[in-house]
Amino acid sequence: MNIKRNVLLNPGPATTTDTVKLAQLVPDICPREKEFTFMMKGIREDLVRIVHGSLDKYTAVLFCGSGTINLDVCINSLVPEHKKILVINNGAYSSRAVEICRYYHLDYIDLQFPADELPDLELVERELKAHPEIEVVYTTHHETGTGILNPIREIGQMAHKYQAVFVVDTTSTYAMRPIDLEKDHIDFCMASAQKGLMAMTGLSFVIGNKEMIEKSKDYPKRSYYCNLYLQYEYFERTGEMHFTPPVQTVYAARAALDEYFAEGETAKWERHLRVFEAIHKGLEKLGFENVIKREWQAGLVVSVIYPKDKNWDFNRIHDDCYEHGYTIYPGKIAGTDTFRLCALGAIDQEDIEGFFQVFIEALKKSHVEIPVKY
Repeated sequence: MNIKRNVLLNPGPATTTDTVKLAQLVPDICPREKEFTFMMKGIREDLVRIVHGSLDKYTAVLFCGSGTINLDVCINSLVPEHKKILVINNGAYSSRAVEICRYYHLDYIDLQFPADELPDLELVERELKAHPEIEVVYTTHHETGTGILNPIREIGQMAHKYQAVFVVDTTSTYAMRPIDLEKDHIDFCMASAQKGLMAMTGLSFVIGNKEMIEKSKDYPKRSYYCNLYLQYEYFERTGEMHFTPPVQTVYAARAALDEYFAEGETAKWERHLRVFEAIHKGLEKLGFENVIKREWQAGLVVSVIYPKDKNWDFNRIHDDCYEHGYTIYPGKIAGTDTFRLCALGAIDQEDIEGFFQVFIEALKKSHVEIPVKY
């Protein structure tokens, strides 16, 4: 098949390989067949291996949905009655976790920091000391709205010091930046197939401590479809999802996992870094400025400030790039006009070099002054 290749520089879904796309073209199969459940068992085990987890201690639980379903699952499932969750919040995705707490009427602390700054760990510890009822500490590894990388290892160590469960949204770092559950003090992390795995949308997963999941069966049941223990228990007992899985998407995930291990953790991360450096190099030549300090960036997303030019029109620039097969994405920072370029997916340095040729032509077509002015 001749499949047009688009280069997606948005923060997900990511550019995929043709082999992953074509993996969805399989004979129809009932997902209750042993052949399919055996494949899902292998996927669950490989998802744990990516973050260097022991299969005796950790498991992966699959859900149908986008990455937000993972936030919902962990937050509603892991907070016992009369306990509290501390959300370390310095961006749009941690703010989404706070919204989920509100919707479930959970007792929570929204510990807010500016979106362009790292969390103050002294303030985090102060909250943990002041509130021994905190059972769960929650944060986002990489705030995709800005590109900032939060210090999860230090936060996780602190959470465990105060006997709290540490939950990390790794949606935009999993299978890209190396993660180690034990070294990073992570009890639960999460991602979706369409991000670091470079597979298809519709399949998400929570990777977590089996003992803690089993303990949660006695916690309040706040959701039926999105309860972590119910889905885990059904997997353990039957090998199947509790409800109908996205069959073709699962086949694509299997192919993407095979490609992940063939490329290797180190080589894959080095490729993402090459793309990230190429993005910075192109932007610097044109005079664009970043929102986040370079040393605080995760190596995956560059959040770029709009130039002060009356001819700058993001939508027009986007449309010109899109016509040539490149997708750029608006920012997600309240009060600051930005756009994002992301180093995700099955792309490499030469794709970024090709993008900047198109981007420069789009700027010229719009009569934006180069280098741009602030």
